Amino acid sequence: MTDASTSAPPPAHSFRPQSAEALWRQISTPHPTVGKARHLGEALVHAGLLSTPDLAEGLQAQQEERGNGVQRPIGQILVDRGALTQDQLRSVIATWLGEYTVHPGDITPEASALALIPRAVAERESVLPLIARDDALVLLMADPWDRVLIDEIRFLTQRRLIPLRASPGTLMPAIHKAYRTRPADAGGAAAGARATSQELLTNLATASPDADTEQADVISESDNTLVRLINSVIDEAISHRASDIHIETEPAPHNVRVRLRIDGDLVPYLELPARYRFAMVARIKIMASMDISEHRKPQDGKIDFARFGGPPVELRVVTVPTSRGLEDVVLRLLAGAKPLPLENIGLSQPNLLALRAVVQKSYGLVLVCGPTGCGKTTTLHSVVRDINTAGRKIWTAEDPIEITQEGLRQVQVNPRIGWTFAAAMRTFLRADPDVIMIGEMRDEETARIAIEASLTGHLVLSTLHTNSAPESIARLLEIGLDPFNFSDSLLAILAQRLVRRLCIACREPRVADDEMLTGLASQYLDSGTHNTAEARQVQIGRWRQQYGGAQSELRMWRPVGCAKCEGHGYHGRLGIHELMMSDETIRQHIRHRAPASDIRHSALTAGMLTLRQDGIEKVLQGLTDMSEVVAATNL
Repeated sequence: MTDASTSAPPPAHSFRPQSAEALWRQISTPHPTVGKARHLGEALVHAGLLSTPDLAEGLQAQQEERGNGVQRPIGQILVDRGALTQDQLRSVIATWLGEYTVHPGDITPEASALALIPRAVAERESVLPLIARDDALVLLMADPWDRVLIDEIRFLTQRRLIPLRASPGTLMPAIHKAYRTRPADAGGAAAGARATSQELLTNLATASPDADTEQADVISESDNTLVRLINSVIDEAISHRASDIHIETEPAPHNVRVRLRIDGDLVPYLELPARYRFAMVARIKIMASMDISEHRKPQDGKIDFARFGGPPVELRVVTVPTSRGLEDVVLRLLAGAKPLPLENIGLSQPNLLALRAVVQKSYGLVLVCGPTGCGKTTTLHSVVRDINTAGRKIWTAEDPIEITQEGLRQVQVNPRIGWTFAAAMRTFLRADPDVIMIGEMRDEETARIAIEASLTGHLVLSTLHTNSAPESIARLLEIGLDPFNFSDSLLAILAQRLVRRLCIACREPRVADDEMLTGLASQYLDSGTHNTAEARQVQIGRWRQQYGGAQSELRMWRPVGCAKCEGHGYHGRLGIHELMMSDETIRQHIRHRAPASDIRHSALTAGMLTLRQDGIEKVLQGLTDMSEVVAATNL
């Protein structure tokens, strides 16, 4: 047997960089074959450290040991046999898995990288920035799989992160040494000319480091740095496509935590020193024209961000009193966006054609249902956009008005002064409309007036907080609607959920085997009616015909992560839908107050696809993955 450690020089991928540049070359140009190996033995052969006969001998030895009840990894067996060294084994494993371990003493961190992360953050989180290249930052960490910390650093630096593992016991001394010897002017290279939220936060953190008293909590809202910081947070939230900003306060010494909701998930953004918890809330209240002296009751307000030098974005602000006289703040970004075309909201082609046909009718009731934040209002505005012509008079009652359209008469309701959805409906009926859109059916009075309007020559569109289309009927009957009027007015109910869309730039496919397809077909049919072996095979055949490739193979896609999606593997969100059309059978069920299960069975028989079925169809199209569909449908 050949001793690879002496007969051959160390391979090019052997991970012992002598400089930052060598490290960057190593991780930015991975070995072309080692990383694609199917198993460790194959990776060792591809690396040139092991011959195929030597690998076969090692595998034979492993098999013999297993016969004697001994379980040892193949790598350790090869090291013990002298086929390679322990260092060579570690190097190949690192290259194969893409998990490198670096001793900080081998390289000197670049000043441009150190400038991206303040020393206080580096020491608190135990991270050492090594290399900054273009949009990438190489980061040395104790645990490179800490996704929460990686998300925090990503937002802080606005860079794509390449996390590496530090050798045990070496990280903190290296951090102290790096920042102690950092050039004095390195801080000016931070992230460009404009002050980011992290730069401003660093200024705040060093302004009064010893302030920790009750008096220190009372900081003037006019503090320029704090004002700029809040503006920067909002500005950066817009650039990250966030839908909400959550500001969470805790009693001292706990920091004020700021999180952003991006594509439905809350992501840590930054933390402020506890002494700014009152000042930050006060500043936001002033921006939203709220009462800054009121801390005991919740308040609502709006911020026109353009007034403060930002883009034309409106924010809905809610303050919520918490313990010890503190308040949390939630800012929802209302971009004043224009409605999406109906064909762009994710409807399947059959659902799109059916919905378009039903909303062209001159009277009747169309409902969109789902939980909070699932895009019901967006869907309604897309429907209205589709029928918004010069020949139609359309009134809307909303709370709040999140999307604006030309040609609509949009009304903001205000329950505190008696201007409710029901009051708006009664007023609309006197204004001779063709179409009425109601933001939400919250009570029996609003629902009753809506049905009366739909029976008197008006097309009525509204939303409802229910889980599925059949359940919406049961819910409306429970609140006291007349079943005969309701059955005559109902045209269709669209249930929807939002799932995260796979990033097209980095998603990876894999061919689905028979076992995977059988399981997928079983889930598909379980949410319908007939789940039999024959039905599963028929369904798989239909999928192969509709979505199969050249060899009729079906592919499943998985998220990976890249610069475009900021490492998450997802970019944007996609709707999945369940469209139930009213027919004579459904109307009979309503009149007889049939349970939701009977209504559901009749709708499925008529051709309705459930939320999960529609989601699985989109999985096979490569738009999302099964974990997102399962989480959203929750069956």
